[in-house]
Amino acid sequence: MMKTGHVEKTNDRDFETELRRYRTMETAANKLQKEAKGYLDSLRAMTASQMRIAETIDAFYGDAGARDGVSRSYKQAVQDLDAETIKALDGPYRTTILDPISRFCAYFPDINACIEKRSHKSLDYDNLRAKVKRLVEKPDKDVTKLPRAEQEATAAKAAYDALNEQLITEIPQLIDLRVPYLDPSFEALVKIQLRFCAEAYSRMAQVQQYLDKDIREQYAEGALDNRVEEVLQEIRDLSIAGTV
Repeated sequence: MMKTGHVEKTNDRDFETELRRYRTMETAANKLQKEAKGYLDSLRAMTASQMRIAETIDAFYGDAGARDGVSRSYKQAVQDLDAETIKALDGPYRTTILDPISRFCAYFPDINACIEKRSHKSLDYDNLRAKVKRLVEKPDKDVTKLPRAEQEATAAKAAYDALNEQLITEIPQLIDLRVPYLDPSFEALVKIQLRFCAEAYSRMAQVQQYLDKDIREQYAEGALDNRVEEVLQEIRDLSIAGTV
């Protein structure tokens, strides 16, 4: 018991321990739900950005890009990645990751309502117990008040104990179930990421065939910086760019 003003407050250490564990899990699960949605939004934003830069590069290359096929190939690869891969992954991602996480988090309002109800039951019991104590210390002229108050306090304690025991028993079970419940979603996340990366690599690899062979070799040998510097020097040698 803990005194609060003139009323002794019921304090259950076992419940407080489980409540702290539950709040930690609740915070982590809600953050997981937010980040899972953010990941899908980020994939869409990334492919949308790729689409914009591909269109800009294609416009920048102009006829030169049309002749060697580099910019058009890159643009087509990005379009395919957006139209096929991202859209194909959207449904499975929602079904195997977003929806299960959201369903798990959907239990929290009901659990929180039970926790709040326990708090009210505890307060009711504490107030009735205090009432009994006052009647014992200062008996009322109406001798029936004390038995009635004792009966009400007993009923309030039974209601509080039942809900308190239920929470102490079931909160740890919920916490323990989080891992086996979310394991399949984690596995699905890894597989979806693997598929996206593999598809992106495959489509970008197809663009390489349109790149100059010498440039590919220079990149592999780490000599591309020198080639870039040579081109920059040629630009500087132009009269109109002599001050750059």
